[in-house]
Amino acid sequence: MIRSLLALLVFMAIGFACAPKPNLYTSDEVMQEFDPVYLDFDNLTARGRIVIEEPSGKTTKGVINIRAKKDSILWFSITPGLGLEAFRGAITKERVMIKDRLNGQDINFTFQEIEDLYDLSLNLDLMQNIIFANIPHEFSYRDRLIRIGQYFELTQAREGFRYHSRVSTTHGKVAELTTTSMKEKGSLLANYHVFEDLGNQPFPNQMLLRLSFNTPDGPQASIINLEMTRTELVDTPLSFPFRF
Repeated sequence: MIRSLLALLVFMAIGFACAPKPNLYTSDEVMQEFDPVYLDFDNLTARGRIVIEEPSGKTTKGVINIRAKKDSILWFSITPGLGLEAFRGAITKERVMIKDRLNGQDINFTFQEIEDLYDLSLNLDLMQNIIFANIPHEFSYRDRLIRIGQYFELTQAREGFRYHSRVSTTHGKVAELTTTSMKEKGSLLANYHVFEDLGNQPFPNQMLLRLSFNTPDGPQASIINLEMTRTELVDTPLSFPFRF
């Protein structure tokens, strides 16, 4: 079950150097200065290399293929080698479905069931934002925002979870994201190392994800390195083949 969950977590990539004194903003100044960038797309395909470091210490390397239809579905397939697919998954607005061919296990959970099991807040919108280095939630006046050097530091609290984003003032994308449960159980760290141009938009081609979550055997932590080698915005409809 944990290996199957790790396949889902590929959708979701460290330290703070000394920085100038923060610039505090009024609400009006925040709205004028802060301009986060969201990836604009209808359909997208991507291919890349993935390395998964499991809690047991086992490391899995392979190729990942991703397809996405905006606000509708995220689909992925992971092949460790020899052309044999290990995982295939589909994430919709309602649930997460993953076929684990290596271990003969399946995941078919609603997002609420995932939160109850692992104390992780996930939904389709949030997972899209993590993959594309968008801020996790729409900015509002209830959020805390300061500027430190070349980054905006954005803190958001939503439904029992806290999200902290470092947003580049250069391209408006998230450079680092941390999300933690206010119960202090599950947490996610995402670092975005390299951005490249995709249809005149910044796109995160390299990312590191570190996930901590609770299991019946105690706390677990996994690390995922992801590097995209080819990403395309597609005008024509895509297929999302999946079945248990």
